[in-house]
Amino acid sequence: MKIVIDYDLCEANAICMAIEPSVFEVREDDNLYILDEEPPEELRPKMEEAARRCPKQAISIEG
Repeated sequence: MKIVIDYDLCEANAICMAIEPSVFEVREDDNLYILDEEPPEELRPKMEEAARRCPKQAISIEG
């Protein structure tokens, strides 16, 4: 699985970071960073939750 962010849509509101901080991080510069673009399969439910709860639908999952 690969996490893809549409940075044109992303508002860096940190909802995804609250769901899984080992993958998503919003830093002091107010930008979202992906710490692990290919997280382990056991995190799929959290990645799906992050994608679903993103207010701008900026997160997608490939694979």
